[in-house]
Amino acid sequence: MPDMTPEAIRHLASLSRIALSDEEITRLSGELPAIVSAVEAVQKVAGDDVVPTSHPIPLGNVFREDIVGTPLTTEQALEGAPDHDGSRFRVSAILGEEQ
Repeated sequence: MPDMTPEAIRHLASLSRIALSDEEITRLSGELPAIVSAVEAVQKVAGDDVVPTSHPIPLGNVFREDIVGTPLTTEQALEGAPDHDGSRFRVSAILGEEQ
């Protein structure tokens, strides 16, 4: 494996759009080779018969059943609003004049 020089780490950080301080680059110069070695070790063990997974345990949907309920009336929805015009929420503009 090639050495992880500070220049290589700066380049990787730039490609990843990650801002790193000189202290972080120095620390990563020692840590990244160990990380890459660990990944290489896993790749050697994980043969073609091992199915790639994102989780070691299968995940299932944990959401409750979607049951149609009674919707709020306009008055109920607006009663807790800080500002409204009687039928809609009133909010301050967030877009510039060009919109």
